[in-house]
Amino acid sequence: MLQLYAVLINDLTMYKQIIRPILFQIPAETIHNCIVWLLRGIHYIPGARSLMKAIFAYKHPSLEREVFGIKFPNPVGLAAGFDKNARIYREMAAMGFGFVEIGTVTPKPQYGNAKPRIFRLPEDEALINRMGFPNQGMKNTIKNLRNRPYKTIVGGNLGKNTLTPNESAPADYLKLFRSMYEYVDYFVINVSCPNVSKMTSLQNKDNINEIIKQLVEFRRGQNNYRPILLKISPDLTIQQIDDIITVLSEGGIDGIVATNTSTSREGLHTSPDIVNQIGNGGLSGKPLTKRSVEMVKYIHDKTEGRFPIIGVGGIMTEDDAVAMLKAGACLIQIYSGFIYNGPMFVKRICKRLKAESISCSQKS
Repeated sequence: MLQLYAVLINDLTMYKQIIRPILFQIPAETIHNCIVWLLRGIHYIPGARSLMKAIFAYKHPSLEREVFGIKFPNPVGLAAGFDKNARIYREMAAMGFGFVEIGTVTPKPQYGNAKPRIFRLPEDEALINRMGFPNQGMKNTIKNLRNRPYKTIVGGNLGKNTLTPNESAPADYLKLFRSMYEYVDYFVINVSCPNVSKMTSLQNKDNINEIIKQLVEFRRGQNNYRPILLKISPDLTIQQIDDIITVLSEGGIDGIVATNTSTSREGLHTSPDIVNQIGNGGLSGKPLTKRSVEMVKYIHDKTEGRFPIIGVGGIMTEDDAVAMLKAGACLIQIYSGFIYNGPMFVKRICKRLKAESISCSQKS
C-alpha cells in the first residue's frame, strides 16, 4: 500500500490534481491529526520506517552540512509546528528530512486558541493559523524524546505559556531550556509568533537579552554545548533587524531562524471577504517567499556571513530552496511547501541541491 501511494505522489501533477484536492476536503487540523496518528502507527510496524526511507529519502555526501557544530545529513528540515509534541520525529526523519524541529513547547500543557484555528488559502498556496501553541507541555515532550536515536537531529522550539506575562517570560524559557537540555541538539527561542497575545513585543533588544543571558549562564556549566537560535518575524523593520544583529554580535545567540509567520495580508489573491472572515492569524506559504529570502540575505550580508541562518518561510519550489541557500542560509525548513507539494517534496529539493552543489556560505 505504501509503495502504491509512493508511485502516485511521486508525480507532482498527480498529487496536486487528485490527492491534494481530496485531502483539502477535510479540515486542515483534522487531516493533520490523522497524519500524525498514521505515522505514529507506522512506528510499531517492523520494517516500515526502513521502507519509508527507501521511498522518500535521498542521501548523498554533497548534501551533508556541519553547522554550529552539528553534522546534518542534508540541509532540509521540518519547521516547528508539525510535530508539536515530539511524537513523530523519527518518522519525519525517515521521510527524508535532515532535521526535525519539534514544538513549540511550553512549560505547562495548553489547549491553544479556539477552533477552527488553521485555514488554507489554495489560490495563494498559503496557510493562516492562529494555533496559539497547543501542546502537551514540557514533561510529555521530554518523555517522547527519551531514547531518541542519536542519528535523528532534533531541535527544540521554545515558547512561553500564553498566561505567562511578558515580564515573567524569561523564567518560562529558562525552565524549558534547563529541562530539555539533554534531549535536543539545538534550541530555538520563539518570541515572534503572532498568535500569542503580546508575544512579538519580546523581540526588542532588551527583552531578548534578558531571556538569553539566563540561558547562556546555565549553558556555561554544562558538559555539552547546545546552540541557541532566535526565530524572528518577517514583519520586523530594518531598525529592528539591526537591533537583533547587535544582540547576535554581543554573544550568546548562535544563529537566526528567519522567518516566522506574518500578520500581513498584502498581495493575496484570495477574496478579501474570505480573508476577513478567517480573521487573525499568522500567514505562511508562497506570499512569504520574497520577504523571507530578502531578510536572510540582509542578515547574511550585514553580518558578513558570521552567523548561521536557517531560512524558512515560503519555500514552495525547488527554485525557492536554491534561492534561500544562495541568499545566505546554511539550512532551510519547510512546512507549507510540504503540505502543498506532498511528501516527495523533500526528495525533490535534495536532488536539486545535489545538482546545484550549493554549500553553506557561513564564514568560520
